[in-house]
Amino acid sequence: MTGPVLVVGSGLVGTGIARRLAAEQPVTLTSRRPPSVPPTAYGAHWTALDATDATACRRLLDRLRPQGIVLVHGPSDVTWCEAHPEEARAAHVTVAETFAGLAPDTRIVMISTDNVFDGGSADNTESSPVSPANAYGRAKAEAERALLATTARAVALRVSLVYGHEPSDAGKWLNFFAACAHRLRHGQRVEAPDDHWTTPVLLDDVADVTAALLRAGHPLPPVLHLGGPDRLTRAEWATVIAGELGAPADLVTPVPRALTRYASRPVNACLTSELLATLSATARITVRGVREGARLLAPAFAGTPAARIPYP
Repeated sequence: MTGPVLVVGSGLVGTGIARRLAAEQPVTLTSRRPPSVPPTAYGAHWTALDATDATACRRLLDRLRPQGIVLVHGPSDVTWCEAHPEEARAAHVTVAETFAGLAPDTRIVMISTDNVFDGGSADNTESSPVSPANAYGRAKAEAERALLATTARAVALRVSLVYGHEPSDAGKWLNFFAACAHRLRHGQRVEAPDDHWTTPVLLDDVADVTAALLRAGHPLPPVLHLGGPDRLTRAEWATVIAGELGAPADLVTPVPRALTRYASRPVNACLTSELLATLSATARITVRGVREGARLLAPAFAGTPAARIPYP
């Protein structure tokens, strides 16, 4: 597929996917507010959109006529969603329903989450029963059902903890890797849970898999998982980051999850795929481990202003 693609959502993941796709085809990125990095810098376009406004969505689809749609919409701050469950549900479910109803014959890839599982298992595959433990997971699970019930060409791509470079002055909570890297570069301590397990996945790998699914023929499995090959705690991961950045390992202090902003996350936020390696579209994509990811990202964190370092 080389036709136009619409990416709904301009956060870390939406921007990373738009950047990847723009190298090959026309891409329009949408959000309520302009993204921090102008999409024109990497060959994409941006347009303002309230994705909960069905009329505005219809007008945009009529104008763009995209051959593919990527939904990376709605609030993803698990703590915020826990405090605002109805608002979280409305944002995630309404948008999924709208695009499924307006574009039932278009390939739609919706980025979903490991939070649709309750954390009781360390090995959640596509066949594992969904059992959300928090409001964010419940909203995403319902959005998946709404999307997949309406269009046979949709895929819910559940991703584990996504990481990549973000500047220290991004004006929001940074992804865990970026927050740790900025602090460790300047010799500042990092507290990280030693009882919260995850399978981190590099943003570039999420973008590559998403691009492959957009190009793939029909049919595809309705649900796919994308997690990294390494299962480790956040404290272990922070130690790997420190090592690849050349920072002392003792800057990382393991702490209980309950004492951090990750208290409402599942103990095991881990994903394993039984299917990705069996699909011709994705079989050749190698998902990188945390050590290789840290080596690739390390140079981007060399110039962090010391006065603007966020806490993870």
